[in-house]
Amino acid sequence: MRSSNPVFSRRGFTRDTGARAGYAGFNTAPRTGGSAVGTDPYATNPYAADPYGQRTAARSGAMTIDDVVSRTALTLVTVVVTAVLSWLLLPVDAANVNKSYGIAAGATLVALVLGLIQSFKRRPTPALILAYAAFEGVFLGVLSSVVSTYIASGVVVQAVLGTMAVFAGTLIAYKMRWIRVTNRFYRFVTAAAIGFLILMAVNLLFSVFTHGDGLGFRSGGLGVAFGIVGILLGACFLALDFKQVEDGVAYGAPREEAWLAAFGLTMTLVWIYLEVLRVLSILQSNN
Repeated sequence: MRSSNPVFSRRGFTRDTGARAGYAGFNTAPRTGGSAVGTDPYATNPYAADPYGQRTAARSGAMTIDDVVSRTALTLVTVVVTAVLSWLLLPVDAANVNKSYGIAAGATLVALVLGLIQSFKRRPTPALILAYAAFEGVFLGVLSSVVSTYIASGVVVQAVLGTMAVFAGTLIAYKMRWIRVTNRFYRFVTAAAIGFLILMAVNLLFSVFTHGDGLGFRSGGLGVAFGIVGILLGACFLALDFKQVEDGVAYGAPREEAWLAAFGLTMTLVWIYLEVLRVLSILQSNN
């Protein structure tokens, strides 16, 4: 199975599908001979855990959950620090707002380019990933400052707490197996994400040509509903990402792959934050 997150989907953390499928539709048959080669990218790794959770040998070079947590924490701290600095150093008052907008737009483009470069690289580059996080933080800092100043004061703290709640809730649901990451689940999330992105693009085009709110996805009840769908999609992305990380650890992926896990999880959390911020902003502006 591949995650809808482009970072993970290029890594091939996939279980081969055989006659004896286990939980969530993934093959749990032991890897013997060459049957798994080509489907499991780490099939030749003698240090990977077997499908039943027992490691054939100990090796410090294999990725662990602690590796993923530490790298994800460092990447998110980079996002937060640069966001706070851009909030403080790039004012959005009437005299400086255009300059701050320009810097934020440039940072967004740089983050997009860096993200695409890393997504298509075969190996993770920590400096590239942290640079992406820094530029993403600049964009988020200016955007959050604008929303807090002109739309809804205090909404940013609520959006951060909401993002943390979505992450914690999804992780609990995944660990308790309330969310079952099956092939059907993956296909549904992929189709929903494509439809969501198409609607966003159409709405943007309408807003550009009509100089208004497009199809109404950024305000009112429809905007709230659209934002909630975006949050739910983000939670689904998290579940897929958790599965990919779990598979990478089980297969004994190299430790450097933890940087890609951090990159992918950061992208998903930024998505969720933006959608939570959208919903809260609409709700508070309506009040």
